[in-house]
Amino acid sequence: MTSPAPENVFGEWHESVVRVRYAETDKMGIVYYANYLIWFEIGRTDFCRARGFAYRDMEENDDAFLVVAESYCRYKAPAYYDDELLVRTHITELRRRSLRFGYEIVRANDGQVIAEGETGHVITDSTGRVRSIPESYAQRLLAPPALKSANNGEIVPTEEGPA
Repeated sequence: MTSPAPENVFGEWHESVVRVRYAETDKMGIVYYANYLIWFEIGRTDFCRARGFAYRDMEENDDAFLVVAESYCRYKAPAYYDDELLVRTHITELRRRSLRFGYEIVRANDGQVIAEGETGHVITDSTGRVRSIPESYAQRLLAPPALKSANNGEIVPTEEGPA
């Protein structure tokens, strides 16, 4: 299944809110670089939840795992303790056995893009064998969100309600 949806679906961003914790900064008071990959995971987890499912559903109910096969992050500006950040996530590619998420991390108070990146995932079963993504999840990933993030990062129904 190579990108079976209209192109505009891939441009649709989901936003998650994170606040930089003191423990995420280094001695210079700047966010330690590895935390951006953790925030990417928060973004894609929330992206899936907004579409009505959790990773756990895929793993436990359908023996499908999203294995990170590659990751990329470009750091454009520093983030600091107590900054409120928007983690913007969208699908950039969906194929039968793989998918890619794109990310932007934006400082909320000034709109500065502080990082951008991408993760590539392969779908496997619990033994690590590559498999096709279950069609029901592929459809939900490409559907408009049924839920959205509130300002506190909580996932709530959209105005249209769950799909």
